[in-house]
Amino acid sequence: KRVRSSARSYDTELQRCRPEAALVEFGDYHPLKPIMVTDTKTRHGARKGSTSSSSSSSSSVAPDPLSSMLDGTDPLSMFAAASVIEAPRKEKEEEAVGPDFETWSSKRGEILARFTTTEKLSINLFMGSDRGSSAVSEKVRTRLEELDDLEEGSQKELLNLSQQEYANRIEELNQSLKEAWASDQKVKALKIVIQCSKLLSDTSVIQFYPSKFVLITDILDTFGRLVYDRIWTMCSDPRPLTDSFTVEDVNDTAKETCLNWFFKIASIRELLPRLYVEAAILKCNRFLNKCGIPETLPRLTAMIRGIGDPLVAAYARAYLCRVGMEVAPHLKDSLNRNFFDLLGTFRQVSSDSVQNQLVLQRVEVPEYLTLYSPAVNWILQCIAYRAPEPLLTEMTERCKKLGNNALLLNSVMRAFRPEFVAARATDFIGMIKDCDEAGFPKHLLFGALGRSLACADPPESERLTILNEAWKVITKVCSPQDYVICAEIWVEFTCRHFSKREVNTVLADVIKHMTPDRAFEDAYPQLQSVIRKILTYFHDFSLLFSMERFLPFLDMFQKDSVRVEVQSLKNEMFLLCDKKKVTNVFIKVSFGRDFEQQLSFCVEARATFCNLESVLVQLIHTVNQLAMETSRVMRGNHSRKTAAFVRACAAYSFITIPSLSSIFSRLSLYLLSGQVALANQCLSQADAFLKAAVSLLPEVPRSISVEGKLRSSESFLMDFINNFLATLLVVPDHPEHGVLYLVRGLLNMVQDYTWEDNSDAKVRVYISALPLLAAMSQETYLYSIPKVDSNETLYGGDPKFLSEINKLSETLIGQILDHLKALGRDEVRQQPLAFSLFGVLLAHGDLRNNKLSQLAVNLWNLSHKYGHCETRVSVRTLECMKHQAQQADMTHLSDTVQRLALQSRT
Repeated sequence: KRVRSSARSYDTELQRCRPEAALVEFGDYHPLKPIMVTDTKTRHGARKGSTSSSSSSSSSVAPDPLSSMLDGTDPLSMFAAASVIEAPRKEKEEEAVGPDFETWSSKRGEILARFTTTEKLSINLFMGSDRGSSAVSEKVRTRLEELDDLEEGSQKELLNLSQQEYANRIEELNQSLKEAWASDQKVKALKIVIQCSKLLSDTSVIQFYPSKFVLITDILDTFGRLVYDRIWTMCSDPRPLTDSFTVEDVNDTAKETCLNWFFKIASIRELLPRLYVEAAILKCNRFLNKCGIPETLPRLTAMIRGIGDPLVAAYARAYLCRVGMEVAPHLKDSLNRNFFDLLGTFRQVSSDSVQNQLVLQRVEVPEYLTLYSPAVNWILQCIAYRAPEPLLTEMTERCKKLGNNALLLNSVMRAFRPEFVAARATDFIGMIKDCDEAGFPKHLLFGALGRSLACADPPESERLTILNEAWKVITKVCSPQDYVICAEIWVEFTCRHFSKREVNTVLADVIKHMTPDRAFEDAYPQLQSVIRKILTYFHDFSLLFSMERFLPFLDMFQKDSVRVEVQSLKNEMFLLCDKKKVTNVFIKVSFGRDFEQQLSFCVEARATFCNLESVLVQLIHTVNQLAMETSRVMRGNHSRKTAAFVRACAAYSFITIPSLSSIFSRLSLYLLSGQVALANQCLSQADAFLKAAVSLLPEVPRSISVEGKLRSSESFLMDFINNFLATLLVVPDHPEHGVLYLVRGLLNMVQDYTWEDNSDAKVRVYISALPLLAAMSQETYLYSIPKVDSNETLYGGDPKFLSEINKLSETLIGQILDHLKALGRDEVRQQPLAFSLFGVLLAHGDLRNNKLSQLAVNLWNLSHKYGHCETRVSVRTLECMKHQAQQADMTHLSDTVQRLALQSRT
């Protein structure tokens, strides 16, 4: 059979792929329209909670149990109104939360490790209701009866649980939620979430509350994702929604399902679970209207005012801020309102109810206030994210009005950008000194300040005063554990800005606090951190050992394993510092426009550091960058002098790469250097790099060491080969080596390489090579390099060139088909390969050719023979083919689509 690639117009294809705007006609649809029902009984097997609203009608309209009692301002009516009434104002463009925002997941482990308890805990496990499902078909009544069950299901109270047992039980509930959802028991899933939310009202073991909040909100997050993904899936047929979808893109069924969830949640009787569960699915408002989230956030914020316990209320605000930052980070007003309400809760701390609770649980006020830290820190972090500096001034003024509330001050210093805090370090020290020591430990406040000063520098004239004021407080801390945590933070500030004299003084104070009762044995992580920071800033051995207290400090590491670790750290740090110092020189060094001098510098450096592989790799990157910078300066038009210079750069890399021990470093640098040479019109040098890479392939071992563990090299090799194939499209054939000689050379190496037993990698390479050959047969290539004539120009569509491409394609397809046949009934390996080849033929083959079309049909049937193919992918493939077949030049696909059938899984 003859294999011929289809002609491609890449610009036209790009236009076809753009989404089409489509208006959704809702007609008379409204989710709260009166429902016409009959008294016909439904089957017991009907799925409970079905949202279908269509039924024959011969009776009068069923009365709405809510409308007769309320004036339309109840939560359900509010949801309904919001679904059809769009606010006239234009929303601001949402700001994406960037990578500089510290996510909640990064704080989770720290909270669980910090807020622990030895007290026994209890938990109510939801066991499900014994009441059978209602046979009444009236949707409103059914929903209300189901919601009555939400809080009346049988429960089992587990008592005397340890902290770990409690966490395990919560995880079991999380798994039960997922299993209930997967088995289409949506109401049961909601019951589980409600019961878990109720646990957040229990502060009987108050020291554990922050950790309990973390564990239970994990379940809420899971529920929120499940609901959102479910509705998203309902909107993704036939075309998936884009991330920037609007309410007009959401179909009626998805809207009704979404509203149904909000109705169920609005009918939860207790405030706390109703608040948390609605917050968990806050993002689902996107399916209903543009204004749903901006209108819901203030309402939920106001609802929190009804929570009596200030600690419970603070964490409810933190959760609302959390989901708010995920779905609407630009709505700062809601965040600010949450914060202002939070300030009011601080007055409740001194109330009789809170004080009685602390007495009952034998918890001191300073310990109690630290329980607020994760919540307050998070709320302020959300407010301070990318906030201007004047906001910090406003916050510090509020702190002063509250009598320098220590808890708030601590969170302010942690939340705002370090450079803002460092610039006001002296002011913050004054505020810390004015705080009440009994309310919140001052050493924690200095710890928060020290973290900022480790990242940003205060004014130079204030540094010594800052260190002295901080250490006056730190040295008075009685608890060795509290002391060393704070001292470790300030060691970096001391090393960063002062000499060995000040560092020696700090070490003496650490020894004084940690030696009594061998307290250092419980603080090895912090003490090791102190050593690490000192070694980071002091690289001179003689300087280190001239510190009088350095050796006595090392004497505290008396545990053998720790002593060996510290010694290893010391040796490693000195070696790494030297390497990093050298490597950074090559990154930063610049001779301006004197490129030849910079190349000479790299030649000398290669001779000096020939045994440091990381340095050699950086040198090669530096020289490649130098060549590209030369091309940029010359705007791609090299003179005789610059052409000779970039060839010299290529020669440097070609000579240096073989001295590297890592074979994948050599392969990647051969390819990268070849690409750089090609971009600088150095065709012979590019050829040499690419040929060297191909010749190196047989030496690639079947396994390599990654982070001390042996791993198969197959995935790394496949990534390299695919990158290499993409490069070959723009590499012109050498006049002396024949047509497609690099492609043939690569495929020959792949053919001869010793792959792993039972591996399909070789055939996958063949499948990956087919799109390259198809792209090479086009009149105009998909991409090219300026001033480099690719094969499209060299051959100009010569029939002999196209014939060679077709022959090579036929050979590869033959090899692939032979492999599929050899796999026999090993459908686990056979079917994915068959479907991959089908996809290549569909995308790149000319299916007007009857034999090629028949081959595609056969591959489709083979890939679906045993029902192991992903049904969703298959359905989308067929939809795509039908869409393509509507194009004038693709009508032949209609016949092919008619011959493709889906088979259900067995």
